[in-house]
Amino acid sequence: MQTPPAGALRRAHRGVVATFALVGVVNGLLAARLPGLAAKLGLDTGDVGLVILSWGVAATLTMQCMRWLVAALGNRVLLRVGTPLVTVCVGLIGLSPSFPVLLGAASCFGVASGVAEAMMNAQGSLVERRSGRPLMNGFHAGWSAGAVAGGLLAVLLAALDVPYTASVLGVAAVSLPLALAVGRTYLAEPDEDANADADETEQRRNLPPVVYLIGAVAFMALLVEGLVADWSGLLLARELHTTEAVAALAYPLFEVATFTGRLCGDGLRLRFGGRALLATAGVATAAGVLLVVLAGSAAWAVAGFALTGLAVCVVVPLCMSLAGAAVPGRSDAAVAQVSAIGYAGLLAGPVLIGFVAEATSLRTGIATAVGVALLITVGAARMPRDAAAGGGPGAGRSGEPAGAGPRAHPEEPAGAGGA
Repeated sequence: MQTPPAGALRRAHRGVVATFALVGVVNGLLAARLPGLAAKLGLDTGDVGLVILSWGVAATLTMQCMRWLVAALGNRVLLRVGTPLVTVCVGLIGLSPSFPVLLGAASCFGVASGVAEAMMNAQGSLVERRSGRPLMNGFHAGWSAGAVAGGLLAVLLAALDVPYTASVLGVAAVSLPLALAVGRTYLAEPDEDANADADETEQRRNLPPVVYLIGAVAFMALLVEGLVADWSGLLLARELHTTEAVAALAYPLFEVATFTGRLCGDGLRLRFGGRALLATAGVATAAGVLLVVLAGSAAWAVAGFALTGLAVCVVVPLCMSLAGAAVPGRSDAAVAQVSAIGYAGLLAGPVLIGFVAEATSLRTGIATAVGVALLITVGAARMPRDAAAGGGPGAGRSGEPAGAGPRAHPEEPAGAGGA
């Protein structure tokens, strides 16, 4: 594989970080201002659940098609289309005058998100391989930083009583030209990468059970992350009767905690081992969710969301690393399978909690995540020791691809996030 010029590689690295951050900003704004959307159209909890379901199903189905589309078009072309389309669809959500129109706009946003989320990971993987060192955690930390910025912007706009529609349209108008500009930095994949997916179906048929166990753990972690993104504001607004500005604060604080945890995750793994870190993360996540459920005030609920973010954030990067090392010579197939299972938790899991909340209460729906988090710890105990131990300083010498191991890289450029 021919290595691109250093300047092109640096530009692509910055471009992928910027793409993750831009998508994070959009998602942070939408999540934090869900109460504003509900108030604008008079939506109840069930209606909000259907909106989340519409974009979750659309995104999930789109992601399942990506391996065929990327084989034909390449991730650079799809990402150049998908990221700007995300910003356009955000504008459509802001302009929706009624619930049926909103469902259509949310479905369009789900399709655009499915393309962008899948392809920015593919482009990030390409940059990582060309760089010869792990960068993916840094890219995801960039997403967290963007989500924090988007959430805090939502807090500011809500505090200033800026209407929901004006807030969303303003962000969409600024984000669209940025998304178009950053597309110029992406790397073109070589022919062998574009054709590699031809054997993916056959490879997936014979993946060992541990890959599906890792995928199930990723599913549970992303379910918890999606729960906070989609329901934290409504819990504060409707159960604890806070203002919209205070309700919008929960998600950006969750993402601040997530970003912080990702900065420390690799060091913790090297020191304590992957299986111990995964088990501890599950217990700490359960404690954070329990604090939210039992909170009698907004301050305690926000603290619970922050603890949840600090704990759960290390699970998915660790799962992706484990998947890459689980099947030597077939890392791409294993990571693709874990990603497909995991993102289903992020996109569809909160909908299930929404239905529980509709039948009982929002606190009860969120409380189900305590059991989900504890299942992460159960899954950690069933991981093969060698696969989940983190490996220490010698990790990554058995031939896994760049980025699969838990090695620290203090020379990583500023702006990558460096989880």
